[in-house]
Amino acid sequence: MTNVVVKWAGQKYEVVADFDDSPQIFKAQLYALTGVPPERQKVVAKGRTIGDDSWNGVKLPNGGMIMLLGSADAVPQAITPSSSDSAANNDGKKQIVLPAGMKNLGNTCYMNATLQSFRVIPELMDAIKSYQGSTQSHDGERYHQMTSAIKGLYSNMSSAKREEDGSASVIPFMALQALHTTFPQFNARDNQGQMMQQDANECFSEVLRLLLTQLSRSSPETSKKITQYLEGRMTHTLKCLESESEPPQTSEERFVQLSCYLSQEVKYLQLGIKNRLTEELEKESPVLQRNAKYEKKSLIARLPAYLSVQMVRFFYKEKDQICAKILKDVKFPMVLDVFDMCTPELQAKLLPMREQFKAYEDKKVEQLRQSKLNTGTGGPDAMETDEKKEIVPSSFEDDEGSNNSGFYELKAVITHKGRSSNSGHYVAWVRIDDEKWAKCDDDEVSLITGEEVLKLSGGGDWHCAYVLVYGPRTLYKL
Repeated sequence: MTNVVVKWAGQKYEVVADFDDSPQIFKAQLYALTGVPPERQKVVAKGRTIGDDSWNGVKLPNGGMIMLLGSADAVPQAITPSSSDSAANNDGKKQIVLPAGMKNLGNTCYMNATLQSFRVIPELMDAIKSYQGSTQSHDGERYHQMTSAIKGLYSNMSSAKREEDGSASVIPFMALQALHTTFPQFNARDNQGQMMQQDANECFSEVLRLLLTQLSRSSPETSKKITQYLEGRMTHTLKCLESESEPPQTSEERFVQLSCYLSQEVKYLQLGIKNRLTEELEKESPVLQRNAKYEKKSLIARLPAYLSVQMVRFFYKEKDQICAKILKDVKFPMVLDVFDMCTPELQAKLLPMREQFKAYEDKKVEQLRQSKLNTGTGGPDAMETDEKKEIVPSSFEDDEGSNNSGFYELKAVITHKGRSSNSGHYVAWVRIDDEKWAKCDDDEVSLITGEEVLKLSGGGDWHCAYVLVYGPRTLYKL
């Protein structure tokens, strides 16, 4: 890192430059300081013009001078989106306001997709928004910088300037810099010094773990709640298949993500998850005093409000020394039911809410039947709209942040397009409301439907679902 002086419009700015990084990142800093968009910037150092891809051999000492030419944009005007990310037209209809996009700073789509997917978890967003900061422990400073950078990024996205078409984008420079500092593995470079593509699920898991840890240091009470919304419990039973006298061993662990393994027979998400809940392994038996076969059965003892699932699409190919991709088509549902994966004790607790869901669905079917019979007298107006109804709590009364039905609704998908984990492109697809979704392809954000999202199940070189984020399924009072 080198401290340089940037001169622009008669003013001087002290800027930290990393000549091993892409110049695009440096230009993103200049944009944040001066308001001059990267496409308008002419950066000159030592008489050489700096492009987007190379520093052109330029390396400056501390205090070195860089000239910036270019005109700034108008000062961005803050907007105040509603909590549902929608506004009303003059005719009273809801107008969809799409999320702000994020500029790609050079193979940073994995980070952009991860940070977009977090935004579908309102409890996590509230905890980040109220974050005050903590630097406790040896890694506290780095964790604080990362959390603060994410907080600042989300704030910028909420107040980003909207173009005439309603689109908006931000440059996530501080978040990327903090990510590289906190997790150096994401700053790997190729032979030309350019940033390499990274694994989006690794980024998702590492950053989520960091946020839960750092939020607990800042506010233990707040963290306890947000952790409950994202963390489940799994019980394991290990039984020796070769000795009836050896008692089963039981254990319990916490989890924040389930895995779907794409074996040959797996065509649906639920099967890919369930198949790994029972497995055979070999280990030393204390009774037989030799290696023996064991069966390990795992069941979910507590369901969190939000559940992420990784489609395990990548495997290491020794011959080519790359993480190759499984392009297999595996269908995933808009509504995920994990009842069969739970312990008998938890299943018993889930039954009352599941019965309420069934009663509600039966009533909706009856309303639809009646509305068809009454066409011309009442028509569709005979059906009561859900927007006017009260929502039934989706957590157990004595366990905030839990799931009390076993039903989940799809909230976000991170897809990968390409043939290996260290190449290709990541995109986030996030739910806006019951029917509308947004495709967040870096700074290009567009409106899509749920039907289009379900087509992301794989089977070719098109975008394949890689990480799925499920949240509470809404139930309205009858």
